[in-house]
Amino acid sequence: MTATGDTPPPQQDDDARTSGALHALHTAAQRADHTTRAPELDGAHAGYRRNHTLPLGVELRRQLRRRRTLWLFGLVAALPLVLVAAFAIGQDESTGQDRSYVDLATSSAPNFVVFVLFAAGGLLLPVIVALFFGDTIASEGAWSSLKYLLAIPVPRGRLLRQKALSSALLSTTAIVLLPVVSLLVGIVCYGVGPAVSPAGAAIPFDSGLLALLLAVIYILLQLSWIAGLALLLSVSLDAPLGAVGGAVLLSIVSDILNQITALGPWRDVLPTHFSFAWVDVIAKEIDWTDMANGALSAVCYATAFGLLASYRFRRKDITS
Repeated sequence: MTATGDTPPPQQDDDARTSGALHALHTAAQRADHTTRAPELDGAHAGYRRNHTLPLGVELRRQLRRRRTLWLFGLVAALPLVLVAAFAIGQDESTGQDRSYVDLATSSAPNFVVFVLFAAGGLLLPVIVALFFGDTIASEGAWSSLKYLLAIPVPRGRLLRQKALSSALLSTTAIVLLPVVSLLVGIVCYGVGPAVSPAGAAIPFDSGLLALLLAVIYILLQLSWIAGLALLLSVSLDAPLGAVGGAVLLSIVSDILNQITALGPWRDVLPTHFSFAWVDVIAKEIDWTDMANGALSAVCYATAFGLLASYRFRRKDITS
């Protein structure tokens, strides 16, 4: 015979076991939630890391597979060969007085590089930079893929930064490719020789290579203002052609205004006023004044345009 005071009723025993099981499940759930959700204090899904979205390598591969990128690199690589053919077909009509960079282009490989940079600096190099930066955000809007990128979600600041970095790398590659190919073609066609300026100053081949390196670095810095402007237009427009064309058009307008000597010192504030200051490196004693002013002016313009682009993109209503 069992004593009723020593054995709990069946109902109480079931309730105790149920309460214990619920308490164990609640404790396990709290432990799992603390393990998986503690790093994401902003409520993000487990495994999401905003700093891992849209890797730079992925964006670069995407851009390198586009036909306009391949065609542009091909054009840049072919330009020195076209110029060599033009010199071979044409005739040298220089008189030996007041010689220009065109007249000195075939005298040595460094001079050929100087001529190519001088010829491309007015339009081709700005177009390259405007094309890569103006096509960043505007092309995504034109393809109606921008809203899906932001819905992944890729933070807007990171999206703009990754696009800008990709464009900067591609622009730099294209611009550096031009003097490198020109130098190789110049060595084969015109030989190794000193770099000679129209003023008659001549520097040895090795010093000429260093001068060309400085010139390319300056050109990259000076073109940064076009990069910032094209990026601003790219986040403001949904038409890539408008962003690219707008940056190139403003560059041309600045060049035209720079030709008006009546503007006097006002020309110094134009972003293209110091575009060709890099020619000062082809001298035995380099005058750094114009190059310093040009680099500072371009960086200031690029910073202002870049900040405006970031401000505009963070507050833009994305509908495409």
